[in-house]
Amino acid sequence: SDPRVKQLKIKTGVLKRVGKEKLSYRKEADQVKAKIEKMKEEGKDEYDLRKMGEVLQETLMMIPDCHRRLVSAHSDLKSLLETESDLNESEEYIAAQAQIQEAEEQMLVE
Repeated sequence: SDPRVKQLKIKTGVLKRVGKEKLSYRKEADQVKAKIEKMKEEGKDEYDLRKMGEVLQETLMMIPDCHRRLVSAHSDLKSLLETESDLNESEEYIAAQAQIQEAEEQMLVE
């Protein structure tokens, strides 16, 4: 089989994985934030609140790293699609294009 198709599959997989990772950290941060609010309402101990605050900070610190990797994987795959445009009939090429669009939406997530 065509090694270029294999590269398309690999780079599409990387882009998909990094995008999912970014969104899962974002979701986790939102959940931790909500938990902290609930703990405040319940008058939880200051120490516990601080600990949860640290968890939130660690989670938030992961997002920019994921974002950088997402941008990098996106441009990697995009340039591969440009150089291998003769493969544009293949399902791998079409899947790669769809992943590019999904990644562009994920890149907008703060």
